[in-house]
Amino acid sequence: MTEVTQSQATGDTPPLVGNGGSLEGESTQTDKFLTFLLSGEVYGFEVMCIKELIEYTTVTRVPLAPSFIRGVINLRGSVVPIIDLAARLGKDSHEKTRRTCILVLEVHVEGEPVDIGVVVDAVNQVLDLSDNDIEATPPFGSDIRPEFIQAMACVGKQFVYLLNVDRVLALEELADIDVWQA
Repeated sequence: MTEVTQSQATGDTPPLVGNGGSLEGESTQTDKFLTFLLSGEVYGFEVMCIKELIEYTTVTRVPLAPSFIRGVINLRGSVVPIIDLAARLGKDSHEKTRRTCILVLEVHVEGEPVDIGVVVDAVNQVLDLSDNDIEATPPFGSDIRPEFIQAMACVGKQFVYLLNVDRVLALEELADIDVWQA
């Protein structure tokens, strides 16, 4: 899996392609996921939680923040905390490249929307995944905390980790991010 995803990161091969549907005459629910690379593996977030995708920019460090919190950026007058998603998932962070970007996600805290940015190595594409494409996460074999994984999808011969945004970006674990909000 690493060999294919690394070549995708350099643009040498086409991105993942989901079957995006169901068998003829069969009615199934489909969901859209934005897939991205992180430390040589393919992950995805539901499109509905992604507010925007921006080019990686300079991040202002915040003293005494946990190591996976890279700092904050000013996004059109709003202070947005930036999380190193690789570090949050317990992976090694990679050097920033021209494909490195920030996904701005919207999470809700006490009913109020809060924007949080996550750094990813590269964005792949949006996949339409049906119930038939999505599988339960096995209870073994992953080096990511199990509560972070919503499910897994089989796309071709590759697996895509579908992340649970509410668990990955649980504010109670992210050390008072609400203090940073303007």
